[in-house]
Amino acid sequence: MSNSQRTGIEALGHATRGLAWEEPLLFERSRPGAVGYSQDPLDVPAVEASDVLPADWLRDDIPELPELSEVEVVRHFTRISTWNYAVDLGLYPLGSCTMKYNPKLNEQVARLPGFAASHPMQPAALSQGMLELMARLETFLAEISGMDRVSLQPAAGAQGELAGIMMIRAYHEHRGDRRSQVLIPDSAHGTNPASAALNGYECVPVPTGPDGMLHPEAVAERMTPEVAGLMITNPNTLGLFEQHIARLCEIVHAGGGLIYCDGANLNAMLGVTRPGDQGVDVMHFNLHKTFSTPHGGGGPGSGPVGVKNILAPFLPTPLVRKTGEDEGAGYRLDYELPLSIGRLHGNLGNVAMLVRAFAYIRSLGPDGLRRCAEMAVLNANYLKTRLAKSFHVPYEGRVMHECVLSDQGLEDTGVTTLDVAKRLIDYGYHPPTIYFPLVVHGALMIEPTESESLEGLDRFAEALLAIAREAREDPALLHGAPHYTPRSRLDETRAARRPVLRWQPDSSS
Repeated sequence: MSNSQRTGIEALGHATRGLAWEEPLLFERSRPGAVGYSQDPLDVPAVEASDVLPADWLRDDIPELPELSEVEVVRHFTRISTWNYAVDLGLYPLGSCTMKYNPKLNEQVARLPGFAASHPMQPAALSQGMLELMARLETFLAEISGMDRVSLQPAAGAQGELAGIMMIRAYHEHRGDRRSQVLIPDSAHGTNPASAALNGYECVPVPTGPDGMLHPEAVAERMTPEVAGLMITNPNTLGLFEQHIARLCEIVHAGGGLIYCDGANLNAMLGVTRPGDQGVDVMHFNLHKTFSTPHGGGGPGSGPVGVKNILAPFLPTPLVRKTGEDEGAGYRLDYELPLSIGRLHGNLGNVAMLVRAFAYIRSLGPDGLRRCAEMAVLNANYLKTRLAKSFHVPYEGRVMHECVLSDQGLEDTGVTTLDVAKRLIDYGYHPPTIYFPLVVHGALMIEPTESESLEGLDRFAEALLAIAREAREDPALLHGAPHYTPRSRLDETRAARRPVLRWQPDSSS
């Protein structure tokens, strides 16, 4: 890459980070007499706060609010907003997070007054629209996943996962079969062993094979009468479809266990294949990843959980139920599940997330959802192919929605995955997920999603290829990156760059 090309790309990165780095507080910008509003003179008697509020509710230590004009306030917050990266600004390649573009149509639907202004405590008779939407969304998710019943209550993917393992435990205990172990692949998300441990289970790691997949013999070797179930992510965190999934389910079922599927990577299977058809008994959905809810901005998530009929009696309550003519046609909340694991979330869950997901599914339809999966897989394989000559590929073969690379080919330069990620910020991109999955040392986990165009993927690939060349020509440039951010890199030591594995799988892969 020529100096002019490098300067141009770096300038692009610099431009995305904002126009000014030092931003005074509003209190520091305040000047007496500045106002951001105008109102008519008071035409009713003034009322003192002490006349209407209890004395212990009043404080006298609150500073005066800053005084500014409207334009000063708007510019202050707009400037600060440009310092944060967002999927509306560019590619957000966080692997395993599915940071895809969220159509604005879904945002508009979620803001319709009938949804946005509804009160969570209003009676069912005044919530028929919301309840019908929830009932239909449950049906959509069941059809997409191959499950029989769905609860929309869990507040996020991790809570949906927790609910799934709670139901597996409740199922075994109801049968008088107290089991003590859960099998977990060494490539699993960290929430998998956490959910099992929170339910009192011992986590038994299962090593992936040299091809990055779970093999039947590895599961069969660990399948005992103590095993309550297997937690599996498909496609797995290496971006690979678990080709032995049907046989794995048969082995666990034959031993009396159940199969939990981490639905984090459902974006790769929409309309193509269904976990329920593969033998899965329970799974969660990340609505805030797969079905359009803004993800990564700190807002609420939604993690519905779907089950086969064998686990339906244990679903969280309440469930939405369509009433018959004898009850008055409509929808109501059903609490009558004697074996339920109980309530997991207040009221009806994070309903704005449900509305967005409903709008996303309805606007795309079956063909559109399948197209999403096909393009996500195509984009991931395209990036993998373009980057394979400059970055190490730990597992060969076609990937699904994401590809995993590593820094193994850069070891002689002294450049690490962290250096590559920091330098990518200078090129105007949020770094991908790094150092995960744990079975790949120095992992770079990239998920382009279906949102990105060929031109956008090429720009991202060129940035990474340029960084690979810089690693050999000028490694110090990467060690000091990023160079265009409000704050420079933390004082990190080489020894601290590789995370400590708290949960060490018994795998040599």
